[in-house]
Amino acid sequence: MQRHGFIHDLLDVKILILFITARTKFPLSKQDIYELCFQDDGLSYIDVFDAIPKLVASGHLQQLEGDLYVITEKGRDHGAVTENDIAFTVRRKAEDAVEKYDREHRRQNKINTQLLERENGEYGVVMSLDDEFGALMKLELLATDQRQAIQLAKRFEKHADLLYDLMVTTLWDDTDT
Repeated sequence: MQRHGFIHDLLDVKILILFITARTKFPLSKQDIYELCFQDDGLSYIDVFDAIPKLVASGHLQQLEGDLYVITEKGRDHGAVTENDIAFTVRRKAEDAVEKYDREHRRQNKINTQLLERENGEYGVVMSLDDEFGALMKLELLATDQRQAIQLAKRFEKHADLLYDLMVTTLWDDTDT
């Protein structure tokens, strides 16, 4: 059966994996690698999951705790030599996907939530938004039960930037003075 797309064999898959892992700033799970690699119709889930252990065995990738992977110096060197073999359109889509992944991962690392159960059964939800120097905002809200506390935490994680902007705009608005 003829394969469609620019990825035709295991070597093409390995080259694409090295290309992606060389560009991301964070360790990747197998699922992350697959999602970032899936820029071509010729690639399958099985191809990626078959290539990763082979790249680890050959010393091109290193497996970390928690089933996460990073590129090694050997992988970086070999990937740099072979990356021009990746079709331009696939390479461009992969670069865009990595950029989006890194941006979202950096954002997630700056948003923190913690649930604190109180003696009366209520919960405190401590939420913070950080930058590279420390906390930009830290907020604690009361929730009547665990379900409500979890919902507050999830919504904060989703809208932390918006809440920060709204609070700063409101607090610095001097039209009412």
